[in-house]
Amino acid sequence: MKTPLSALALVCLASCRPAPSASLATPPGVVARRIAVTSRSFSANGPIPVDYTCDGADRSPNLTLSALPPGTRSLAVIADDPDAPGGDIVHWVAYNLPADTMSLAEGKDVTELGGITGINGFGRPGYSGPCPPKFEEHSYMFHVYALDVTLPPRANATSDDLQAAMNGHLLGEGALMGTFSH
Repeated sequence: MKTPLSALALVCLASCRPAPSASLATPPGVVARRIAVTSRSFSANGPIPVDYTCDGADRSPNLTLSALPPGTRSLAVIADDPDAPGGDIVHWVAYNLPADTMSLAEGKDVTELGGITGINGFGRPGYSGPCPPKFEEHSYMFHVYALDVTLPPRANATSDDLQAAMNGHLLGEGALMGTFSH
């Protein structure tokens, strides 16, 4: 018996994990603005070059941002793999980047900009590039958030910690998606 398409959509809606910002709130009276995120390292929805993955130099890609919302005090970045078999895997957590950061150079240590590096899903600080199982292509999301505060530093902050701290402070957000397979 064939399963109707609408039933498959309901199964996906019930089991698919939302994007990291799905539960983030804005300050009262604020509507979050869209931030355009682009990269010189790879094209939107295109393949991520090997240098930014576990098969290469494993350095973070360049990220360039459009104009940020007025009142932005800091930026945060979360890169994740929503296609991971065991659930969403976080590859990069960074926050308290200065509000005038319009571009992150590839391989840039965010602490050199005054930012703070959190702990990724591999239990390490900094960036860990795409590394899906062999013969699988995964999508990787680079989320950027504009916040109305500089967040209190927290030792070993994870993506969940960062999202909890950002809640109620979101002024704008954007994302860039790329794909990778070995």
